[in-house]
Amino acid sequence: MELLETGSGVRVKGTYSLLNEYMYSDSSLNKDASDSINVTEHWRIPLGYSQTHTMLCSSALPGKTMTMKTMTMFLFLTMPAALDLTSLSPSFISQVRDVSNRILSTTDAGVESDHVYSYMITLFGQWNDHDLTFTPTSPSIRSFNDGIDCDLSCAQSLCFQIPPEDSRFGNNSKSCIPFFRSAPACGTGTTGHVFGKANIRQQVNALTAFLDAGQVYGSDDAQALSLRDLTNDFGLMRVNDRFTDNGREHLPFTNTLGTCSTRQKITNVSGVEEVPCFVAGDTRVIENIALSSIHTLFLREHNRLARALRQLNPHWSSETLYQEARKIVGGYPQVIVFRDYLKHIVGPDAMDHFLPAYPGYDENVDPSIANVFATAAYRFALLTLQPLVFRLNESYQEHPEFPSVPLHKAFFAPWRLIFEGGVDPLLRGLLGRPAKLATQDHMLVDAVREKLFQFTAKLALDLGSLNMQRGRDHGLPAYNAWRKFCGLSQPQNEEELAQVMDNPDLAKKIIELYGTPDNTDVWLGGVSEPFVSGGHVGPLFSCLIAMQFQKIRQGDRLWWEKNGVFTNQQRKSLAAVSLNRIICDNTGIRKVPKDPFLFHHQGTSYISCNDIPAFDLRPWFKIGE
Repeated sequence: MELLETGSGVRVKGTYSLLNEYMYSDSSLNKDASDSINVTEHWRIPLGYSQTHTMLCSSALPGKTMTMKTMTMFLFLTMPAALDLTSLSPSFISQVRDVSNRILSTTDAGVESDHVYSYMITLFGQWNDHDLTFTPTSPSIRSFNDGIDCDLSCAQSLCFQIPPEDSRFGNNSKSCIPFFRSAPACGTGTTGHVFGKANIRQQVNALTAFLDAGQVYGSDDAQALSLRDLTNDFGLMRVNDRFTDNGREHLPFTNTLGTCSTRQKITNVSGVEEVPCFVAGDTRVIENIALSSIHTLFLREHNRLARALRQLNPHWSSETLYQEARKIVGGYPQVIVFRDYLKHIVGPDAMDHFLPAYPGYDENVDPSIANVFATAAYRFALLTLQPLVFRLNESYQEHPEFPSVPLHKAFFAPWRLIFEGGVDPLLRGLLGRPAKLATQDHMLVDAVREKLFQFTAKLALDLGSLNMQRGRDHGLPAYNAWRKFCGLSQPQNEEELAQVMDNPDLAKKIIELYGTPDNTDVWLGGVSEPFVSGGHVGPLFSCLIAMQFQKIRQGDRLWWEKNGVFTNQQRKSLAAVSLNRIICDNTGIRKVPKDPFLFHHQGTSYISCNDIPAFDLRPWFKIGE
């Protein structure tokens, strides 16, 4: 566990928790807690899965005068010694690529756009997720047995095989999709030998489990310092020193080209200028250019605030300016996610049950991120990815000079922001175009199922397969175990599953692949459910996501609504913040939809930036004197 001291207090990085009886056992959604607290009971262990065990570990924060408990729940994974993997039938459970081919596959022609939600709901969700979870993979790409390179061979490696007659690879393909296990926490798994003996494997969450804009500022002191502009005393974040976006700031570059030298490969034009990857508080900043545009937006907002605070308080030091601006930006996602975003995801019933008015800080609530949240539930939005990254002009029409980009050509492509119109067309594309509708017969677009990172990897990846394999690597209990935990029915056969899914054809496929709902990968089962009323996920993920955010809020002693974190007047200012106002203040965009997460064609539902109240910084005047 690492303790991180920031301007907004101490944050704790650690391991993922196992969402179980320690979490809301008095909840009405867990009314059968007495007989369902062990979600691994009777859990069958198919090939590639691990058994789970839990243990609580308490660590007090040093150097703090206030009373505080920090509980980190460890999720340990091990393979029972008596289990002989060689004796298992290959048909015991389907390969993840086979599941992906038969259930997740769709074509771009089959994509249906959402009539309710904008594309911002998808990419903002990804940006938000990168504030909460990051699972490092093993630093080795070679098998421990004989040093075989996983990129080159499937023999004795951690790759997962591609089924015969795969649609992409042809009949009897001998290829495999590389898969790197999540790194074990130090002292768990085989690394336990360092402390005397091997024990149960546990995964690491490399980020703090708090909603505090860590993807903007970083999750450790060294990273945070590296992102600051220390050439002056203005409290600014570092920006790009080579390029601007119509006079506005771009994210800074890394020191070398690296993975992002994709321009020649993607455009098939030789001699074009390549640029390095962008740098931000999260290393995934350039996974796609729409995500990069949101990162850029919040970088600019920090610097805008720091400059405005300097005008208010010219006597403030660089450190004070930086920390106060960071504290404000850290409060933004707490307001926007809880007030504007989550209601569209989990639906009004879950909001009323789990996330009513702020009840106050509870030192007994463990805010750690649940493994099932990071590895399954909060990956629901992958099904809302469009095959395009949209770029629109000032009238919210297709940009004539820089048209929309196929998604698979928008991965690791910072040059598109530098040389192709900058941030504004991308943000308009998120606001003014719909998300993909996540339907049971059209789940994952080819851009992420057949073409993921094809310009930077030896073999294009399949994100659906990777998600399911990651869940198996982490030893996540399966679909029915989590439904039982949430107080939902547990279908036992095809007929009952068809009722839950409201889709007999889908239920038939799942039973053919898994044999029983008890074996079904929790991510696959969760994304297959029909949406709850007013939400964007099914009842299982609505439960798990709402529970997690309840823990995040109640277990954060630096939550923006907690007395003493901000003054009363400062809280009033923060309560009025909006994503629209942040966009208006930091781009050339002059009209925005009233709700950035709802899709509307431009018209009466769009408002002028002049009609959106500015963020009121007056409560910060002379604070600290």
